[in-house]
Amino acid sequence: MKILYPIYWLIQWTWGFPQTIIGLIYTLMQGKAKRELYHGAVVTYHNGNWGGISLGMFTLVNGNRPPIWTKYARVHEYGHTIQSLILGPLYLFVIGIPSMIWCNSKKHIERRAQGLETYYDFYPESGANTLGALVTGEEKPDWQKQTEEKKNFPY
Repeated sequence: MKILYPIYWLIQWTWGFPQTIIGLIYTLMQGKAKRELYHGAVVTYHNGNWGGISLGMFTLVNGNRPPIWTKYARVHEYGHTIQSLILGPLYLFVIGIPSMIWCNSKKHIERRAQGLETYYDFYPESGANTLGALVTGEEKPDWQKQTEEKKNFPY
């Protein structure tokens, strides 16, 4: 509901200030990349070789991926913005840093490549999928539907 956006923004810019200011900086670094408002969050479609990140009310999603991936990524990354609302200044320590380590850990990259685990097995990621779907009312990301696309991306 658009009427709640100002409340969402106020909480992100106060309670979630540390990650929101970092998110603004990352967003501005993307220059003239395509942007849209998604349930109050600012989504920027980057052209890098990485997936996505959420910092406060700012999310960056790879704009070069297949449409089903982008659809699920928006819901997933929005879930992280809800985690930011809940955790405030603890977000970076409880969600952000563990998520970055999980994403970039050589051990877990190898395990994901071997099919022993998925990127979404870890609590920040599964929680983001659940919260994103719950709050947006959209389909919960089902990464198994992306059989062919999944082969092309590490997570």
